[in-house]
Amino acid sequence: MCSQTDKNSVRSFIALFFFSVAFAYIESAVVVYLRAIFYQDGFNFPLTAFEEIAGFGPYLVTEIGREAATLVLMFTASYMLGRNFRRRFAYFLTIFAVWDIFYYIWLKVLIGWPASILDWDVLFLMPAVWAAPVLAPVITSLTMLVIASVLFGSRAIEITKPRLIGFIAAALMIVALFCIGGLRITEPDYRLYFSWPAFVALHAIVIFLFFGCMAGKMTRIDTPSD
Repeated sequence: MCSQTDKNSVRSFIALFFFSVAFAYIESAVVVYLRAIFYQDGFNFPLTAFEEIAGFGPYLVTEIGREAATLVLMFTASYMLGRNFRRRFAYFLTIFAVWDIFYYIWLKVLIGWPASILDWDVLFLMPAVWAAPVLAPVITSLTMLVIASVLFGSRAIEITKPRLIGFIAAALMIVALFCIGGLRITEPDYRLYFSWPAFVALHAIVIFLFFGCMAGKMTRIDTPSD
């Protein structure tokens, strides 16, 4: 039989799922409005530099602030739901991943975009512009869900410091790949600046390091289970 803790975790996850789906709709609605106002001829790559779009300058600062507020909401929800670092991290990964995947689902429902999962999109604006084919952030989100599911299913997660450092370094390199793509979104050959081999290799490294955290001399990063 399931314990009361397990039942509470299931309820929290279900609530979190619907929160993330609804949050994704809000995100996609904002993007629908922005594209209708500033990309009336279509959101097509290569893009015009943001500062060259008439009237977009002040809204760029607002958009960066909105993204920062989005992260604050995700961190806050994760902190309130989780009772230790492991749970909070798992909740954050879940919120981010479900939010990101359903963001594209809602855009497809609302405006029929993307036409293909290989269409490019601007993913984020902090600390620089992130850009890549839609398939790339979806893969990243699915990886986050896999990691979150393991965190939810285990009472104690332990990891060696070298593997933790490697995990963080690989994650930051994935962000760097997105930023490299973002730097080139105004250039005709923008597609050449996103490396699929490097992207796949880094995700494989992240998964390998995470699932290898049970080996070797361990340093606990968990608190007593909730």
